[in-house]
Amino acid sequence: MILELQNLILEMIATGEPLPSTIRRLCVEVERMAEGTVCSVLTVDDGHLHPLAGPSLPDSYSSALDNLEIGPLVGSCGTAAYFALPVAVTDIEHDPRWTNFRHLAMPLGFKACWSTPIISGNRVVATFAFYFHESRGPTDLEQQIVDACVHLCSIAIEREHRVQERQRLTYVDALTGLHNRASFNRALAERVSNDHEPWAILLADVDNLKVVNDTFGHAAGDDLIRTVGHRIASVMAPDKVFRIGGDEFAILLDGVQSPALTEEAAKVLDIVKSPAPCGRHVVVPGISIGGTLAEQDQSPDEVRQCADIALYHAKDHGRGRFVEYSHALGTGFTRRFRAIRDVSHALTEDRIDAHYQPIVRLDTGEVVGFEALCRMNTNSGEIIAAANFHEATKDAHVAADLTQCMLLKVARDIRRWLDQGLPFQHVGINLAAADFHSGSLQDRLCKIFSDAGVPLKHVILEVTESVYLGQRDHVVADEIRLLRERGMRVALDDFGTGFASLTHLLTVPVDIIKIDKSFVERLVHGDGAVVIVEGVISIARKLGLRVVAEGVETDDQLKQLLSFGCTLGQGYLFSKALDRDAATALLSRYGQHHTTPSRAIRA
Repeated sequence: MILELQNLILEMIATGEPLPSTIRRLCVEVERMAEGTVCSVLTVDDGHLHPLAGPSLPDSYSSALDNLEIGPLVGSCGTAAYFALPVAVTDIEHDPRWTNFRHLAMPLGFKACWSTPIISGNRVVATFAFYFHESRGPTDLEQQIVDACVHLCSIAIEREHRVQERQRLTYVDALTGLHNRASFNRALAERVSNDHEPWAILLADVDNLKVVNDTFGHAAGDDLIRTVGHRIASVMAPDKVFRIGGDEFAILLDGVQSPALTEEAAKVLDIVKSPAPCGRHVVVPGISIGGTLAEQDQSPDEVRQCADIALYHAKDHGRGRFVEYSHALGTGFTRRFRAIRDVSHALTEDRIDAHYQPIVRLDTGEVVGFEALCRMNTNSGEIIAAANFHEATKDAHVAADLTQCMLLKVARDIRRWLDQGLPFQHVGINLAAADFHSGSLQDRLCKIFSDAGVPLKHVILEVTESVYLGQRDHVVADEIRLLRERGMRVALDDFGTGFASLTHLLTVPVDIIKIDKSFVERLVHGDGAVVIVEGVISIARKLGLRVVAEGVETDDQLKQLLSFGCTLGQGYLFSKALDRDAATALLSRYGQHHTTPSRAIRA
């Protein structure tokens, strides 16, 4: 009989039946086996009792026991839980442990109650009780039944705790204790797009977390994240605050209109900004917030995207502020947001690759090297040029990830060409402004090419005028000086389009200048560009700088450049950017050790 009970309950536990249903069934079966008994199971949580199952007890009785604090004089169950020992009360009417509770039990005809603690590990998690209508203790059969039931209850409750812990780990952020991204996604999925109740999203991003991590260490950064999260939850509904990324939080708001959204954001900005201890340091936190009200016909995901755009706008136009989404933010910013999203997905899915446009000796047509150009492959197989997702590189994280991806691929390709004995001098790699402010550019570059076995003499770093000369600080110039000291050469790209002047060539430490195609395409009789290009080439040659003409597309341009003494160029007259296999074939055929006629590699 007891074995049948064990098999029944264990099967319910194994198949995932809810805990209340399982324990209720246990009580029903036990009352059938031990006639004249009434069975009750109470859980113990943080020192308080909570009814779990008591199918033969009135709801009013169970409700009276809910949240009752355990103690030495709290009936049979509260006392058993308190002392972690069985308690058999054979006379409820006169036993002092029932003084404050006999008025509940005696009207039901109960005269005795025997309670046994259910222990998991080293703590009491529940009690199992028999109520009797006679003044007596348990029989031998009842003792056997209770021994089996206590064990079964322990197994069922332990399983429930494991399930709850898995739920907690799935939906709760370990660092802050707030709901996490999975919980946020679930909350969004539960929202109905045509719901008449107004709602909104606020997205908050911690400002300067990287500075705190780099300056004080990641432990201080974790403290900063934790502090910001707790402060947000202190002024918002805690169950509507989510940590959805490393330094990003989301807040769901119900029943708000536009003015109220601004007020809610202001509360968050205000609570966050007071100084906070982070590790052994004091940091003044700051956040940027973007938010939006859900419109009638928007899906929850569309609302979220609008909040994302507003957040990026807040960060882009001065941190520490709130921006509410509006269509007036403009298609330009939306285009940037989409570019960032598309490039991020492409990086994750390994759809970013290097293509190579040859650098050619203008007099012989020999290939001396390449410029590596970033390309994005779409899921449909289309190849997208970098100009079409340039907006994404304005995001520092995306720009750094793109550069890292390109460096790794170019290093592997160079090594492959060296192993094949193919003749070439160098490959140029473009760097963005964000690369110079990462604090680890030269170490990253040296490690990547060292790991690939590529001598740094084969690497040229291409930096545009706007990056090199448009910075108010000396970070870029200092970093370039260090890179050149490590053996890498630097090319000033797009020369003539912005900040550079001829006097810069006297002071800017570079090895190569690349004359922008906007000048090359104007190499026609009577155009002032002719004089400028000729002068730049002459001055650069006398200063010991190499010159590459970009965008060479016609024979007339080629003849003019040769007449000026320009020896290197690139452009569609010779070849478009090629994938690695086509570039390898081109290098094998027209590498510099061959004697080839001029313009031999025209596309």
